[in-house]
Amino acid sequence: MGKVIAIANQKGGVGKTTTAINLAASLAVSEQHVLLIDSDPQSNTTAGIGFPRDPSRRSLYHALILGEPPDRIIIKTQVERLDLLPSDKNLVGASIELVSADYREFRLKNITDALKDSYDFVIIDCPPSLDLLTLNCLVACDSVLAPIQCEYYALEGVSELLDTLMRIRKTLNPELAIEGFLPTMYDDRTTLSRQVASDLRSFFGTQVFQTVIPRNVRLAEAPSHGKPIMFYDMSSKGAEAYTQLAKEVIANAQKRLGQGAGSSHS
Repeated sequence: MGKVIAIANQKGGVGKTTTAINLAASLAVSEQHVLLIDSDPQSNTTAGIGFPRDPSRRSLYHALILGEPPDRIIIKTQVERLDLLPSDKNLVGASIELVSADYREFRLKNITDALKDSYDFVIIDCPPSLDLLTLNCLVACDSVLAPIQCEYYALEGVSELLDTLMRIRKTLNPELAIEGFLPTMYDDRTTLSRQVASDLRSFFGTQVFQTVIPRNVRLAEAPSHGKPIMFYDMSSKGAEAYTQLAKEVIANAQKRLGQGAGSSHS
């Protein structure tokens, strides 16, 4: 049974899409079967993994709102063992259409529950806002991986995110765990980056991944070529970091299986 991980942070520009694409690809290269779900109407994950915008392509919108079977929408990517449930701009309307829908917070969960058995991991890239789409992602997932940019207001964003997760735990998804906090855009030449990473560790201890994602030009360039970093520049610092992160995520999942219940980062 696959583990569903949402990549979420209400702040934009923290490295969510970069993390969704590169974690999913690194897991696939580690011989895990992975489904990447792009739930952001901007479709950056879909484009970043090699699928330019195409109005005729079916997307998550068709599964969420029109009830189409997801296996007709899922497409294989250039990475072996990595499939994609793509997004498109119709998803902008989904937030509005969901307001009056039955079981509106559970639409995505119904989809992931049906697909879980076919994959080791399902990675969801969430929109950078707290609307019904993001709520669907947080109800559908087992755990949340939160990229935290190593910059001045980072910790404020974390407290907002934790408030949201606690509310969802109380009402819609009592099993929701924290997969981990991931320091991103880390520049070890700046005191600020080092300070934020160290503050994160002192506040959240083992809930912070050992892996730190560096500021890396190659990592920033890769999406415009429609490739995960390991297929764009395998020897870059960014590729090494996401390979390391995948190992940590796999280890968490194995620990969870060993414990029977409850995540190592719960």
